[in-house]
Amino acid sequence: MLDALLHFLKGSGFFGLNVGAVTMLAIACLLLYLAIVKRFEPLLLVPIAFGVLLTNLPFAGLMAEPVLEVGADAIHTLQPGGLLYYLFQGDHLGIFPPLIFLGVGAMTDFGPLIANPRSLLLGAAAQFGIFITFLGAVFSGLFTAQEAASIGIIGGADGPTAIFLSSKLAPHLLGPIAIAAYSYMALVPIIQPPIMRLLTTSRERAIRMTQLREVTRREKIIFPIAVTIIVSLIVPAAATLVGMLMLGNLFRECGVVGRLEDTAKNALINIITIFLGITVGATATAEQFLKVETLAILSLGVVAFAIGTASGVLLAKLMNLLFRMNINPLIGSAGVSAVPMAARVSQTIGQQEDPGNFLLMHAMGPNVAGVIGSAVSAGVLLSLFGQ
Repeated sequence: MLDALLHFLKGSGFFGLNVGAVTMLAIACLLLYLAIVKRFEPLLLVPIAFGVLLTNLPFAGLMAEPVLEVGADAIHTLQPGGLLYYLFQGDHLGIFPPLIFLGVGAMTDFGPLIANPRSLLLGAAAQFGIFITFLGAVFSGLFTAQEAASIGIIGGADGPTAIFLSSKLAPHLLGPIAIAAYSYMALVPIIQPPIMRLLTTSRERAIRMTQLREVTRREKIIFPIAVTIIVSLIVPAAATLVGMLMLGNLFRECGVVGRLEDTAKNALINIITIFLGITVGATATAEQFLKVETLAILSLGVVAFAIGTASGVLLAKLMNLLFRMNINPLIGSAGVSAVPMAARVSQTIGQQEDPGNFLLMHAMGPNVAGVIGSAVSAGVLLSLFGQ
């Protein structure tokens, strides 16, 4: 009886607790606090934080790999893997991120971008953060080119793209990169405003833009088809993400597949968000997360995000100067692809200067352009540094 009791105690999670596990459990609780109490992107942070919690529970084995025996004529499973290990294969194989893009496409109105094609330039400018941070990561000497590319994509403020690229180029860094990307997406309302105010004057923030023209249904149907063909021919590696994004948008705009549109933007994206979030969090074990490299990734990630924000604002100012345009520079910050949070921040800061100024639809143009831009940037990096 005593031996059985001792065996039970040794098998309990309390017996396996160490400094690393306790630290990660504290981090998981902090993320849950930010998601539930502070409401920082709860749909993302709640499953991610709970995944961090589950994977760091001693002896729970939720991310344990299966134990296999290779025989002469067959492979036998001696011990099955943990639940989250099997779900994680959707991340590892690059399945979940494109499905997220399918849902995002079904929810996205590209009308503001079509009505104002100049928005594409602002969305492209925000991608500078990706490539500048890539160079910084390489020159730091801490990371290979593949790892640096995966870190740089954090600057696009697009979690699924960061997961997709890091699963291809640096799967061992998937946990810290994904958590950094989603954390900074959630912190858009905190990170962006100081940069926007620093780079603009009160007069610039109060600029009122002319109302966008009405976009026809034909234009909205042609747009996803044309973008898929053009982008995939230029950067074939981007076809997976861009193709799924545009297929979802075609579901939305064609008007003949209402059931598919509804499934993509509701049930499907909700299910995949749960699986993606919890398995991303489950990669953040103490052994993988509590490293100097992780601190460097978090630091480089916020630098990438700041540069992306600043680049969009500065390009809008430059366009006003050189071409005598009437662009409110605040919408340039929405070029990062955190949809629609970044556009809402532009609207909020603009209305603080002029309560009657409505920038949301103008900011949505660069915002949705940033989604395309981050996917194309990922395709370029994958083409350059993929195996």
